[in-house]
Amino acid sequence: MTNIYCLMMNAKRKADKHGAVYSTNPDFEFEYENEEIETLPNNEQLLRIQLDKKQRKGKSVTLITNFVGNEDDLKSLGKLLKSKCGVGGSAKDNEIIIQGDLRKKVQEILSKEGYKTKLI
Repeated sequence: MTNIYCLMMNAKRKADKHGAVYSTNPDFEFEYENEEIETLPNNEQLLRIQLDKKQRKGKSVTLITNFVGNEDDLKSLGKLLKSKCGVGGSAKDNEIIIQGDLRKKVQEILSKEGYKTKLI
């Protein structure tokens, strides 16, 4: 039986090895799981658009959730929305954050791209 001790480490290494830091087994090799999620077609996705102010020091952001797909497609959609709206934001963890209250504009852009949307 392999003894693995988990320690707190920086976020990048933790994400790479899921907390495995040390093993007493000299033959231990960490197994990486490459889960490539296929991106659903635009017309099959129902994206939720909502206004969020929690833990943002009172500033409002437009939050787009329920995206099903890989990180590259998420980032390209986030880049499209940020450029069309002319604001900053980020795209990670299957969420796109657009600075400001731009729910209607984001909904129009996503509808033109073929996504189904729902305002929350």
